[in-house]
Amino acid sequence: MTATALQRMILSQPEALERMAGLDVAAAAEHLAGARRVLVVGTGTSQHAAELGAMLLEGAGCDARWLSGAQAARWAGRPREGDALVVITHTAQTAFAQRVRGAALDAGVPLVSITGQGRGWPEALETVGPEESETYSVSYTATLAVLARLAHELGGPEGSPEQLERTAAAVREVIADPRLDAVAVPARSLALIGCGPWGVTAREGALKIREGARMLAEGFEADRLLHGAAVPYGPADGLVVLEPGADADKLTPALAEAAAREGMTVATLEAPPGHGDLPPVLAQIPLTVRLQLLADRFARLRRQDPDTAIVGAWAEAELWDLGKPAGQAEGPENQ
Repeated sequence: MTATALQRMILSQPEALERMAGLDVAAAAEHLAGARRVLVVGTGTSQHAAELGAMLLEGAGCDARWLSGAQAARWAGRPREGDALVVITHTAQTAFAQRVRGAALDAGVPLVSITGQGRGWPEALETVGPEESETYSVSYTATLAVLARLAHELGGPEGSPEQLERTAAAVREVIADPRLDAVAVPARSLALIGCGPWGVTAREGALKIREGARMLAEGFEADRLLHGAAVPYGPADGLVVLEPGADADKLTPALAEAAAREGMTVATLEAPPGHGDLPPVLAQIPLTVRLQLLADRFARLRRQDPDTAIVGAWAEAELWDLGKPAGQAEGPENQ
């Protein structure tokens, strides 16, 4: 079977993570060091990176908050004195990321961007070259590695070069043996749940499955599933439970038991032996790669093309250009 671009991008991740482990982030971290508040902004997959990035920066003692690109551009007000911004966009074409960056430059607040290579933003920490698939993979995990490096440079416990080397090794093991046989294609839809950072990964994994396999998948923080989101699920649906042992309140495994009683097909993904020593946010990287591989597997089983995710009316340039600064309409660029 011909390899998809998504498969090639997934396979490139260990080397990308190793390169990020050696990235010099000292100057960028200095921009954030004196801020009263650090706002981390992203759209789509980059929003999930922003959420985990805010956790990492909080661990370094920053008052860090994540915002979606649209929220930051339209609803959160202009950057104020004492703010610093981290803007995440792989393509540097994402509409609201451009707006937020422009507002930060106009306000003169400290700014660090994280983009792909060669995107032309002078303040940017650059990760990897262009994604070859519309189901983004390597740009996300490389961005998480950069955010971890920034947090470690600021004094946080996660993100040392040695930890990222171990993370890259864990990704290699996951690629060699993803341990996904227990996860079946459901008749109707798939839910993914986890606690804390695993809840973010549940949403990112669901997004990859939606894009790559063109099927209904939703990701939830465990308590959000309980508070109403579980209502329509039943025997036609599947549930993937992420690292239930990480939930000190035991809600995640209790929800798995409830789902099984309701007739859902339940599968559990836990860290393979040897991965348990990764700190919580870095542990999301090999788990995310497993979910990327699941998206690719489901795409093959469902005979879908994971490399062309956005088609028809959803791909119209006018939609993707809404929210961009005047004179910068470019067409569909989605991360």
